[in-house]
Amino acid sequence: MIRRRAITTPFRAVQRILSTVLGIAVVLGIVGASVAAWAEGEPSAPASATTGGATCAELTARVADLEAYVTNGAPKALVSPGPGHNAWMMTSSALVLFMTLPGLALFYGGLVRRKNVLSVMAQCLGCAGFVTVLWWLVGYSLAFDAGSPLLGGLKFAFLKGVGATPNANYGAWVSHSVFSMYQLMFAIITPALIVGAIAERMKYSALMAFLVGWMFIVYFPLAHMVWGVDGLMNGVWNANASIRAIDFAGGTVVHMASGWSALVLCLVLGKRKGFGQRAFYPHSLVLTMIGTGMLWVGWYGFNAGSAVAADGIAAGAFMATTLATGVACVTWPAIEWVTRGKPTVLGLCSGAVAGLVVITPASGFVTANGAVIIGLLAGTIPYLACTKLKAVLGYDDALDTFGVHGVGGTLGALVTGFLASAEANPNLNTNLADVVGKTLWLEQLKAMGVTLALSIGGTVVVASAVKRLIGLRPDPEVEEDGLDVVEHGESGYHLDEEGGLAKAHAFPVPVAGMPTAQSASER
Repeated sequence: MIRRRAITTPFRAVQRILSTVLGIAVVLGIVGASVAAWAEGEPSAPASATTGGATCAELTARVADLEAYVTNGAPKALVSPGPGHNAWMMTSSALVLFMTLPGLALFYGGLVRRKNVLSVMAQCLGCAGFVTVLWWLVGYSLAFDAGSPLLGGLKFAFLKGVGATPNANYGAWVSHSVFSMYQLMFAIITPALIVGAIAERMKYSALMAFLVGWMFIVYFPLAHMVWGVDGLMNGVWNANASIRAIDFAGGTVVHMASGWSALVLCLVLGKRKGFGQRAFYPHSLVLTMIGTGMLWVGWYGFNAGSAVAADGIAAGAFMATTLATGVACVTWPAIEWVTRGKPTVLGLCSGAVAGLVVITPASGFVTANGAVIIGLLAGTIPYLACTKLKAVLGYDDALDTFGVHGVGGTLGALVTGFLASAEANPNLNTNLADVVGKTLWLEQLKAMGVTLALSIGGTVVVASAVKRLIGLRPDPEVEEDGLDVVEHGESGYHLDEEGGLAKAHAFPVPVAGMPTAQSASER
């Protein structure tokens, strides 16, 4: 092979000469400035112990705070939200709201009959609006202000003092305002889950009235007891907790409370007209499937976001959530396949949601293997509750809120006591080193008992009061016709308009922009 010599044009030669001269000039300039500074008695590199006006002690504190920011530790001097942690928590807040709107609304909407699709969507949206107002008014304060072991105080009423500065009781690097909004999304979805049990037969006005009373009697106290800084059952962070239980993301507060309340409410309400006499089929499993996907995606904000930081514990919760949900999504339809001959789409959706529910209280406390075990249990026990227990007892839990959330949340709270590990979450060593892996499950039983008593008792009281004051159910004729048209004056589908342009001839005078029947048929 013949090597070719590089051809150097006169222009390139001149370019190289100029570059060399310029480089020499820069070097000489730097050296000259240093010599001049030395001649004036000012060394080019400061020898003092200050930089930018900060002392060595201040610089040490800054480095320590930087390290605390990275590790999600408590800052020593800085009192400011951390951009990364704040961004994750704002994202998580949006994800949890996404679970309700539109995730849960679509999931439930597809499972009801066509004539009631808008009613359950309106109920979910109504929950979001009413709970937001209650949260601003006094709900956040009752749940997260320090007060008593049973209920918070009124310091944060009207969100007074809830601003950009972090509340160190809950998140050293997350704005107090962001934390309050994140917790609001939990408060929104919890009563919305109850909608599934009483779907198609409860007045909108009655449900909204029930919601207000239930939030004050059940949710706000329970949230404080489990997550409040001085809560009765906050075993991880309250050294003086009477019940040393753990709940990472809401197994008791959200799922047990909503699931058991849903069972009681559906019993007080009674069965749907025609229940047990004719089949009530889901009108659109397509909507339910879409809603399931949204719930799964949003649940990462629910579980991983409960670390209140973008840290290793959040990463562990993210992984555990994925594993448990995937395993349960396989297990539920596998049982259907064996017992009924076919895996159904509804079974896949139910299995996924069950996995998400059961892993919730354990998500930030268990290893990968623990998550897989939980997934197997989640795909089995709630399946039996929805298909066997419901049939034996004969209650009308319309969309299986109790079977999935009540049973699943109870199961999750219990198995968390057996599978929680300091390997997954070193914070368990703060106040619980003597019970983790030993008697923690007994503490979980105590917390479950308190949750059951408050949920069942509170629901009976509130439901009875609303029933006496305004009634719970619509008239039988309204229920038969569907709640969409009578309660909301709207219909989710207008089947009489099917055919669209082909019926344009029905208009006696052509509408501007609308093709005539002839032009439509010609196309």
